[in-house]
Amino acid sequence: MKRMSKIAGILIVSAITGANLNAQTRNDVVTSYNEGAKTMQTDVKAAIEAFEKVVVLSDQVGETAVDLKQKAVQVLPGLYVTLASNSLKEKKPAPETINAAKKASAAAEKYGSATSKENASKILVQGYYNLGTEFYTKKDYENALLTFDSLLVINPAYLNAIYNKALIFRSQNNATSFEENIDIFIEKAKSGNDSAKVKQASKLALEYFRASGSQANQANKLDEAIVMLNKAAKYGDNKDLFYYFADVYNKQKNFSNGAEYANKGLTLETGDAEAKAKFYFQLGLAQEGKGQIPEACASFKNSMYGAFAEPSKVQRTNLKCK
Repeated sequence: MKRMSKIAGILIVSAITGANLNAQTRNDVVTSYNEGAKTMQTDVKAAIEAFEKVVVLSDQVGETAVDLKQKAVQVLPGLYVTLASNSLKEKKPAPETINAAKKASAAAEKYGSATSKENASKILVQGYYNLGTEFYTKKDYENALLTFDSLLVINPAYLNAIYNKALIFRSQNNATSFEENIDIFIEKAKSGNDSAKVKQASKLALEYFRASGSQANQANKLDEAIVMLNKAAKYGDNKDLFYYFADVYNKQKNFSNGAEYANKGLTLETGDAEAKAKFYFQLGLAQEGKGQIPEACASFKNSMYGAFAEPSKVQRTNLKCK
């Protein structure tokens, strides 16, 4: 912007009149240049058109207009970026911003401005993100994914786009793609030392796979349940996750693992006796399965609270606990 202000302050080029055709043609270039200089601060689009005309006319005139072409080429990339930036600031439709950013990128490439190229790329990324978010809000997941993928081609490290892709796959219950994208997100967030984002994504993934494991357990798909619960365990420890592990392992008659996870759940549960009841109940089932009857009786006694009060009473009766 400083550079543009400096150029805007350039004195209007004085036209040198002459009788021959070349001088008259240079005058045309001067006229276009002056028009661009006058409108830079008030009408960016008009300024771009004027300076682009300077470039075309200068090529036609030849050597006598090279100086004007060089000045126009210096300012044009920044003007295109300003036009795209204004579109973003004014919250114009995302496709309009994307189109403006693409034109700015092309102009920066054409006129050799690395800074403008970088700035245009940032605006293009934001335009794609806004468009993808619009599609996501409308539940147009197919177009949202295509848009976020276009963004990630430009900036593979753009975390919000990766996270939103993961959210889409979660909504579609596409466990494989969800896991792939959430893992990419977590890896990149760790590389950037963004612990808050790592925690947020890990919680999301743990809850998703824990719920999937619970649903498989309820459908008596025990092997599938263990697969889902193991995926959840990648993202951290969780008392409810340990409860589901204990429940599934006990149903599979893997009582050693059942007892292990019931104890892990008890370690994490800091609530009252009723909150701990479900873990003691699973521990009691595991101990019963392992033939540890006195221990099972003690566990079922500790689980006689809330929803587990009646089942625990039945278990103690069956075991003839004192």
